[in-house]
Amino acid sequence: MSAVLAEPPQTFEIRRLPAPFGAEVLGLDLSRPVSDADFERIQRAHWDHHVLVFRDQRITPAQQVAFSRRFGPLQIHVQRRFQLAGHPEVLVVSNIRDTQGDPIGLGDAGVFWHSDLSYKERPSLGSLLHAQELPNVGGDTLFADQHAAYDALPESTRQRIAGLRAEHSYLARYDELRRRNPWRPALTPGQIAEVPPVVHPVVRTHPATGRKALFVSEHFTTRIVGLPEEESRALLDELFAAGVRPEFTYRHRWQPHDMVFWDNRSVLHLATGTPDTERRKLYRTTIEGDAPR
Repeated sequence: MSAVLAEPPQTFEIRRLPAPFGAEVLGLDLSRPVSDADFERIQRAHWDHHVLVFRDQRITPAQQVAFSRRFGPLQIHVQRRFQLAGHPEVLVVSNIRDTQGDPIGLGDAGVFWHSDLSYKERPSLGSLLHAQELPNVGGDTLFADQHAAYDALPESTRQRIAGLRAEHSYLARYDELRRRNPWRPALTPGQIAEVPPVVHPVVRTHPATGRKALFVSEHFTTRIVGLPEEESRALLDELFAAGVRPEFTYRHRWQPHDMVFWDNRSVLHLATGTPDTERRKLYRTTIEGDAPR
């Protein structure tokens, strides 16, 4: 009986981006098997840099799903209408409409700063977004380092928010998004039941690195538990602004076949928008994380 050979390592470079954080992965081919040693190197880089840009990845949706699963179970988005056919783990993010004028994907994903699925009991560990079709104008994605944002807070603010908890809700701005984009589907009672509000710490500790980070966002965080409404709103507005200061942000300008893997425990992100005259389509997979502590 022959022994099973381990996957051979690939030769690739992890190079820091000319930005406050983030790195690009050059030379790695995710259409080929990734060895355990290469996977550990990628995982460490993800913890260190928060955002990894895998360049020139000519992979299938099935290969994206398989690579994503190396990091943990995948989460299925409540917007099932925009699942990729045959791959329910893949959310289509696109502004393209079909011949009937219906959207083929979630076109307004990322309008507000957020961390993916923070409204779940076990929010996302990270998301992988693979470029399929890119616009000639617009379409950039912004990321904001929430570790750096926390570290830069005045000591009095860090003491004030220590131990506080906040509510996150998928429905927080859903009606507002529907007013902006009438084609965004109304949620069924069953879908609403899937996303009840949850409560998480305002400051979470990264389970791998032990670093503290702000864990609130303008999209999903509705209130700080136990504070009067006016005080809660004022503090949240202060934290929202502190979390996205320009010195803590990285603007990703997409290149063909980029796949970007960001750590939702470490960063917020925002879509800058695409003109209606341009076409944009990307495939997203999302990895389940742990309950924030």
